[in-house]
Formats: sequence, structure tokens, C-alpha cells
Amino acid sequence: MRGICYADGVHQADQIVLLTGVHTIAAPGLPGPVAVFGKDAFPLITGQIGDRLAAPVVAASRLKAGRVVVFGHPGYLEADALSAADTGTLVLNAVHWLSRTGQPVQVGIRRRPDLAAYLRTHGVAVDTLDGAQWTDRLKDDSVVSCPLSDLAPKEINALDHYLRRGGGVLAAELGWGWLQTNPGKALTQHGGNRLLASAGLLWADGTLNTTAPQGYLAGMIPDAMLNASDALTFVLNSGSSSDSNGLSLAKAVLPDSKQAVETVLTAVNTLPPDDKILLPRLKSLVAQHGNDPALRLETPLMDRDLIERVVLSLQVQQAMQAPAAQVHILPASASFPGLAPPNASRVTQAVTIDASIPEWHSTGLYAAPGEQITVTTPTSAVQKGLQVRIGAHTDTLWALNKWERAPAITRVFPLDAAQTIAANAFGGAIYIVVPDNCALGSVTVTIGHAIEAPYFVKGKTDLSAWRATIRNNPAPWAELQGDNVILTVPSAAVRVLDDPQALMTLWDRILDSYADFAGIPHHRPRPERYCVDRQISLGYMHSGYPIMMGLDVANDVVSTHVILTNGEGKSKSWGFFHEMGHNHQEPDWTFDGTGEVTNNVFDLYIMETVCGLTSSQHPALYPDVMQKRLQKYINEGSDFNQWKDDPWIALTMYIELRQAFGWDAYKKVFAEYRALPSSARPKTDLEKRDQWMTRFSRTAGRNLAPFFQAWGVPTSPEARAALSDLPAWMPPDFPKRQEAAQ
Repeated sequence: MRGICYADGVHQADQIVLLTGVHTIAAPGLPGPVAVFGKDAFPLITGQIGDRLAAPVVAASRLKAGRVVVFGHPGYLEADALSAADTGTLVLNAVHWLSRTGQPVQVGIRRRPDLAAYLRTHGVAVDTLDGAQWTDRLKDDSVVSCPLSDLAPKEINALDHYLRRGGGVLAAELGWGWLQTNPGKALTQHGGNRLLASAGLLWADGTLNTTAPQGYLAGMIPDAMLNASDALTFVLNSGSSSDSNGLSLAKAVLPDSKQAVETVLTAVNTLPPDDKILLPRLKSLVAQHGNDPALRLETPLMDRDLIERVVLSLQVQQAMQAPAAQVHILPASASFPGLAPPNASRVTQAVTIDASIPEWHSTGLYAAPGEQITVTTPTSAVQKGLQVRIGAHTDTLWALNKWERAPAITRVFPLDAAQTIAANAFGGAIYIVVPDNCALGSVTVTIGHAIEAPYFVKGKTDLSAWRATIRNNPAPWAELQGDNVILTVPSAAVRVLDDPQALMTLWDRILDSYADFAGIPHHRPRPERYCVDRQISLGYMHSGYPIMMGLDVANDVVSTHVILTNGEGKSKSWGFFHEMGHNHQEPDWTFDGTGEVTNNVFDLYIMETVCGLTSSQHPALYPDVMQKRLQKYINEGSDFNQWKDDPWIALTMYIELRQAFGWDAYKKVFAEYRALPSSARPKTDLEKRDQWMTRFSRTAGRNLAPFFQAWGVPTSPEARAALSDLPAWMPPDFPKRQEAAQ
């Protein structure tokens, strides 16, 4: 990270004062980034995004006569962090820097007992702000610190007035955490962001990697590219030359290009619609480049496409924040998720859902890009947490170097009125979303101005109607629904599918087998989901709700032949089962190094019991390949670090347990874990390894301690001693270490 010298020297001087005596600060939980974009705002300490990019985790600003210091996690103002590394020193520096000149330091604190105790210990006067009228006492304090996320409008106004008249605000919030606890809301609604947007500071989404063993280094003054206003100037200068189509010619990725775009995008994704600092410049950029052909995404946008990425980002964010009546189609929607035929009819249909089942309820309907749909909700279900979602493709791509589709393409609207108007610039499948523990029972909503999609429900949809008409419905995306799993695929993948009943019966059988192996009921709280996407946020596929996959497997996931044959040995089903295995992993028996292993045990079980295939169907598990890998591992000393780094080595150990003791042993052990009281569950990684060894040993009736030692998997002497009453066991063909020739 390079140092920076601002022209007027003001920010650098403030940075030096605030960081005096500060070398490293803590990292409580998973801190998130702070968007810095005001001319008087500046970063203090940064965390890492990926391998090379950075974002502020601590920042500061001036607003009129007042000052602000913000942290990217509430834990920074709690006891553990205050006593770790130099976090406390930074907080004390901040308190003195924030204090009004010529006034005794007194910090008004509300709902931050650890901070109050820490400051008192270090001789700082504390004023406890209690009661409903706590803002009336702000004039007595030189600095104020309180949780900001849930501030009422009256409180925001009082703090804004206090700040502008010379007060200091010390704040610590977490963008991604707030989003998780406030589904359907945007960070523009966060109380702290509403307060501090005018100071050029916002808590943004995402997490930050640490830069030091204890947390974050503070040894260098952060880079200018971490202020979004400066970064935008860099982007504009880098892309100022244009060809005849208006496209930027600066296609070489300059050293600061990625950082500049990352910084601008972080701000764009958080800016309020009334921002007067950065948004006017961004809107001007959109006015100039908003119709560039590159924004249709007929070819991917790369990290070198600086201006185009910024313009598309602002278009997307404005589309996601606009009231439904103001939403318009974006050109990129034609590329993905696609358009219905121009003559597709719009329909109005009543949809009945069972609100005892949480999460998404498919409707078989589709919203066209930029078009308004209506959702009429019975009075009894209004303002009960129901939502309408448009779009299944929830992965966001902001951090990726290449965008094959727009980086965010779904929207959610609360059903808080008898009639809700909803729209999405990209269109998408329509879902009714039900919150957990909903007591509404059966609810019927009416959805208007929608397009019919190919939609099959096992046991309900007539097969002859499916073949004659339903599979040819005009929406570009289709859904196939079983009892336990739902598949979302391009409509083209089901146009020639004759027997979705057999397909979804197979998928339900697969999910029942997962349940059997894990020791859970066949009837699930809600079905699992698979969703095909043009581009996903992580990996070739990834687990979650939905499990996400690429377009290349759209035809395979709806093919009983591919599923049952594993793509005839090409490992196609392996990926489907692998990700579903992740959804069934339990932390009690998944210790360090087995995150990509215990899920594959499920994979092997499904392959064998449902598909009739052995583990040797996967190229990495051919018997000769496994034997060579194991022999090499043993010869090199059975290094547990190597075991943890190579999931195929670790999986071989689990396969040996299956070969010796069968799948029933696994089932019994998993069931035993599931029945454990919380007090008996393992807390540390060593306890997880100990319990896995001892519980499997007791189930198998054999002492597996020698087996674990031969594999180099560490366990405690106490756990090994506890198995001494059982006969020791090792696989009869376990390879001996072959000494290198002298």
C-alpha cells in the first residue's frame, strides 16, 4: 500500500494524529468495508478484498464544524477488541481528535457499556445517555457514541444538527450483518448511512480479509484510490479517449485500475438516491455512455472496461432502488436472463401457497423485464412478512473481474398492502416468499400482468397437458417441482422433456437418500433448489439456497440418464450431489480440512445407493489413482497439513471406513451426533477429531486410533486411551512406508 500526500495536507495530518501509536488493530467477527467518497472523508486502516484489492475498515471525515470516525464492525467498541492489539489506542486517539476544540472531553454513550468502562479506565469523562429524550443532552458532550442502525428520523436529525455544529461522532456498524437481519431492505435505509452520507461515509456490504495475524495493519497511510471521488476521477481520466462508438480506448489494466473501480463500485452500491457528492458525476457519466453497445453484455465486460463497469453498476443500482412504477428495462436483460417472445400474452392468475412452508414458493409465472406486475394479497396476510420476489438468480458478481451478465438481477418487494406493484428491470420468475414461523396457513394471492412459464409440479400437473402446451409456455425460464427439490432451468432445456414426473420422482428419491444418510426426516421444512445461471459468484457450482450451476449443465440436470449414469463416467452428477452434500454437512463432524470431504461422503452414498455406481466412477477415485496417491502420501510422512490441503487424500480415508464397516456405520454415527445435547457437542477442532474417531470406533466395535495415527490425523492421548478396550484395527492392505533408496 502506497502513502499519499494530499495537496492541502489536511487529511494526511489528521491521519497521522489518529494513527499515532497504532500498529495493528483487532478484527472482531467479520468486519465489513466502509465506503469513503466525500472530499473531506478519508480512510485510516484498510482490509483486503481478495488477494490485491483493499477497502477501508476504519475511516474518518469532517462535516461542517464536526468530525466523524467510523469502524466496520460494532465489536470494535466492545471489550475484547478494545483490549486487543492497538484498538484501544486508536479509539482514544479518535475520542480526542473528535472532541470540540477548547472544550473538556466528555463522551456521551448510549448502549455501549464496554466502551464506557474502557474510557473511564483511561480517565475520559463519560455521560450515559438514557431515556427517550437522550438527544436533548447532546449539547453537553464533545463526542457521542451510540448504535446508529435503528435510529428514528427524529434522532437522525438531532445527531446531524449536533455534528454540523461541531460535535464528534464515534460509530461502529456492519453493513452485511444489517442486511442479513433486515431482509428486503437496502443499506440506504440503515440509520447510520442516512446520518453520515452527507459526510461522505457509508457502511457497505461485504467482508474484509485481515492483513495481520491479529487483525489489520495500520502502518501506512491508505491509498488515494480508496476515496471513491478520487477513484472516479482516475477512471474518467483513464477512459477519456473514445472510438467512434463512444467506447473507452483505455483497455489496458493499469496498476490502479482494479482498485479504482472496486472503490467506485462499493460506493455506487451504497449511495442514497439523493446523494449530492458523487451521484451527480455518476449520472453525468451515464448520460454520456448509457447507450454504449458494450452495456448490452452480448460479450462479457472485463476488468479493463472501467467506464462501462461503472456505468452499468449505476444503472443496475438505480434500477434496484427505483419505485416499481419508475422501473424500465435495461438492455442487458435481453442477453440474460432473456426476453419472452414479443407476442407472449399477459395473464392474471390466483396462486395458493402453504405459508407453513418458509422461503420461496414458485408460481409458474414470469415478469417481463421492466414491466409492472400486480400482487393482490388478502387483508389477513398484509404486513405479515410476505414478499414477492422477481428473479431466481440471486448471485451477485460485483467482485468478479469478468461480468457475463449484469452483476445483480433480482428484486424483492414486501407485500405490505392489499395491492402491491412490483417490477424488475431484468424480469424473472415470480415467487411468493414466506418468512420463518409464519402462521398464516393457506394464502391465495392474485398475480396480474404476468407471463406463463413452463411449470411442472409432481403429482399435480397433468402429463398430457405438459406435453401439449405447458412446456411450450412463452417465459424464458422453467421450473420443475418435486416434493423435496425444485429445478430452475432455461425453458429450452424442457421443451422436449416428455416425462418430468419420472425426473422429479428420481430427484425426490435422491433427496430422501440424503435424508436417510443424514438421519433427518424425509419431509423437509422446505424443498431444496437448484438454479442454472450464466455466471455464478463462486466456483463451478456452489451450495446454498438455491444451489447455483452454469448453463452448461442445464440439459444434464433434467436428464434421468445423465443423473443415473454420472454422465457416463464424466462426473456430471458428481457436481450436483457434491453441492447438495454441502447443504447436509454438520459442523460437529466436519473439522478443518474436511469441508470438501464430508460432503463428498454423501456424494459417494448417493452414487452407490441410488445410481448403482461405485466410487471408482470418478476419475480421481479410480483404484489405481487412489492407491498411488495414498502410497505417495504415506511415503512423504503422512503430513496432516497435506491431508487437509488435498480433499482426495482425505476422502480416501473415509472410503476405507465405508469399505470396512459399511454405510450403516456412518448412518448410526450421524444419528448419534444429531441426538447430542449442546453441552456434549465438540467445541474445538481437536474435540471434533476426537469425537469422530471415538464415536466411529464405538459404532464399528474397533479401535480406530492406529488408523487415525497412520493417516496422520491428530487426536488426543486421552481419546486414544479411551478406546483401549476395543481391538485395534487397520485395513489389511494399508500400504507400508517405502524408504527411499540410499
